[in-house]
Amino acid sequence: MPQVGQTWCGRFGWPHVGQTLTFGALIACVARRLSRRDLEVFRFGTAIAAGHYSLAPVETDEIRARFDDQMRRLAAPDGLFVSKSWSAVLWRPDDGDVEPLVARMREIPGHVEWKYYSHDGPELRERLVAAGLEPEDEETVVVAEAASIAPPPAEIEVRLATDEFIELADRVFGRRHGAGLPDRTAAVVAVVDGQPVSGGRVDFEEGVEFAGLFGGVTLPEFRGRGFYRAVVAKRAELARERGYRWLYSDALPTSRPILERLGFVRLTTTTPFVIPSSTR
Repeated sequence: MPQVGQTWCGRFGWPHVGQTLTFGALIACVARRLSRRDLEVFRFGTAIAAGHYSLAPVETDEIRARFDDQMRRLAAPDGLFVSKSWSAVLWRPDDGDVEPLVARMREIPGHVEWKYYSHDGPELRERLVAAGLEPEDEETVVVAEAASIAPPPAEIEVRLATDEFIELADRVFGRRHGAGLPDRTAAVVAVVDGQPVSGGRVDFEEGVEFAGLFGGVTLPEFRGRGFYRAVVAKRAELARERGYRWLYSDALPTSRPILERLGFVRLTTTTPFVIPSSTR
């Protein structure tokens, strides 16, 4: 028989048959099947991580406006952002005429795209198609407060390692990062027996509130074991240390569920429109 104050639980998280069903007993059993963060969501309808409660829901309209201003308009005052490794149109033209920017795209060597955001409206998408650009896979832009992400678990080794991350990404994606990583970037890897098995980078732009999570990768045989979550947590930790309030990521269907379980919420969607290789 259970001692006073002790709860016996069945295999599905309910109090054992024969035990008085109370709310306290139910919480105790559910707690044994959930993480601490999940338990707090179950009990209080809010999330706890690293000793911080986030009591107010994320106001996505306000955050989207900040994101547009800081990560799109300020990053590319004339609409087009150009770098050695990646170039893109980040902001829609005020007059709606896409042709001048598309013409400039054709003059830029290397990878260049028009980064279309769904909240810019369907008319812009139609104009990009009419201008001869082709859409690639849609991604979901998700965002979370850096302070809401718990530190990486102590049992998983995660370290800063640019070269190891590049080698891991090249191995999984099957291509070389010839131009290297962007400036103001930190790359981290999760390690098993001294070998990197998961990794990602975090980009730190100056004068903004948002740190970007990119390049998430995990070896197939190590997926589903918490390594990617640890890599996200480590990058959140680095962002907090540098004073960034928000984390964002352009999430594919493979990473979006993991990020949402960590507390990320949908902000918008984005689709890269590119110049067909046959016309470049």
